[in-house]
Amino acid sequence: MKLISSPTTPFGRKVRIVLLEKKIPFELAVDIPWSSDTKVGNFNPLGKVPVLVLKDGETIFDSRVIVEYLENVSPVSQLIPSEGTRRVHIRKIEALADGITDAAALIFLESKRPEEQQNKDWILRQQSKVFKGLEALSEMLGESLHFNEPKLSLGDIAVGCCLGYLDFRFPDIKWREAHANLAAFYEKIGERPSFKETAPVV
Repeated sequence: MKLISSPTTPFGRKVRIVLLEKKIPFELAVDIPWSSDTKVGNFNPLGKVPVLVLKDGETIFDSRVIVEYLENVSPVSQLIPSEGTRRVHIRKIEALADGITDAAALIFLESKRPEEQQNKDWILRQQSKVFKGLEALSEMLGESLHFNEPKLSLGDIAVGCCLGYLDFRFPDIKWREAHANLAAFYEKIGERPSFKETAPVV
């Protein structure tokens, strides 16, 4: 299978980490959706990455749909609990982490516009989502090092990618000082080969 993604997208990183943790072989095809020569639209009508292209040519897009598919493809390293309550809990954490990342990405895109055209109130609303989301994640994690203690889960991967994106795009956000437990979590999960291999690059 082939994964179409860009080097900096946290959602593509999430899928890459799942592929690596589940030991599923794949080819990475780099494509920048906002580039003039992008081909992403040929595989995803929404023009977004990541996109997973299967051997028969079928495409799967949206990171949450892709990881659901991958979880069912390989029994290695179960990342989504099968039990209903725990499953919903982990998917809720994934959704929260993805939502924080979405808000941060929107702030980044808005900041690329000429300063006089930027909507400061809109940026503040997105920032509020980031900070409230981090508070919620910190409360959910508590004193644990995993969101599905003691096993690595999709929730952990999503949160790790979220925090990595904040570090990458917004190094001035001092989230470690506000949430020591998230800092400890991020340091631990960052030691995994899958996280080291997929660290974002410009």
